[in-house]
Amino acid sequence: MLLQGLGVHSLTLLTNQQMNNQKVPIPMSNWSMYGLQVLSNQPIRGLSQSNSASAPDLYVNLGFLPEWFNKTLDQEARPWYASAHQGDGGVPNLRIWRLAGGHFYWLRYADGTHYVVNNIGTRIWSCWPESISPEDAISCLLGPVMGFVLLLRGIICLHASSIAVAGRAIAIAGPSQAGKSTIAAAFAKLGYPVLSEDVVTLDELNGRFLVHPGYARIRLWPDSAEALYGSADVLPRLAPTWDKRYVDLTEDSYQFQKSPLPLAAAYILEERALDCAAFRIESLSTREALLSLIGNTYATNLMDRKMRGREFEILRRVIADVPIRRVFPPNDYESLPQLCNMIVEDFENLTESVSPAPTEQPKK
Repeated sequence: MLLQGLGVHSLTLLTNQQMNNQKVPIPMSNWSMYGLQVLSNQPIRGLSQSNSASAPDLYVNLGFLPEWFNKTLDQEARPWYASAHQGDGGVPNLRIWRLAGGHFYWLRYADGTHYVVNNIGTRIWSCWPESISPEDAISCLLGPVMGFVLLLRGIICLHASSIAVAGRAIAIAGPSQAGKSTIAAAFAKLGYPVLSEDVVTLDELNGRFLVHPGYARIRLWPDSAEALYGSADVLPRLAPTWDKRYVDLTEDSYQFQKSPLPLAAAYILEERALDCAAFRIESLSTREALLSLIGNTYATNLMDRKMRGREFEILRRVIADVPIRRVFPPNDYESLPQLCNMIVEDFENLTESVSPAPTEQPKK
């Protein structure tokens, strides 16, 4: 069997009856994530616990895969998707197989972490080698895996951070390492509530697009942590084997926005301005705005034709409802507070004709 000899952590199997009844092992914990009620067999750090009496939207099973998993692999050996980026030995960082006639997806990362997701985005299983910490595996769950799950559930997401200003959500989008999380941390230091730092939902409701809270952490690389806080060691490590750190938004000096807010503007990060005095914000044409949003859609490489068509229609409605702006950020960390204030001022100018919804004010 494929997983034998890999030292897979806590490999336990569900019975067919459990699968059919959609049951999961106990004890279970209730969480809230991206607008979903989540039932998990292990604690998921960074998530808000939920007291909702409603039925779970998503079952998360950490530490094991379903019992039928190995029985399907020999029949469908060719990956449905393989990432262009490669890890050690030329192995793609992520490969995805469609199993059981497309009813399930198997996501395999180069480090040996496995996820199995059903095609309606209601169940996740995961296991990982003993060399990988649970924090490592859960970090992928909160970002790219959930981005894919939300896509399967029909919710388009942006690869972006989101903050709350005057009771509305602002998205800060851009490619990897563009500075989305760093800017979110700069906003947090200024006292603004943070909704999400990686996945921004575009959940359409009554003609508006809701951004749901993600998890109460902002993940930062050491250079960003050092620039913002004086030393990377001030912040805890995201996982024992990672050098990446995180800001805990549940601490008293920060605010985590626990309720969804309507998206009111999106700012797309461009290349950093070499001349710090030149950083600026510009408007985008409708075509430029659409192309920018398409380029910053989460899990965009995993969309089939039907998903792509839905994405296009939703983004067209987003552009009709929400201003999309282009940001040329500064090349130095010292100017980030000034950039944050510039974004807020620009946003207030865009929305000055709209009465603000009640919200907590930034802490001074």
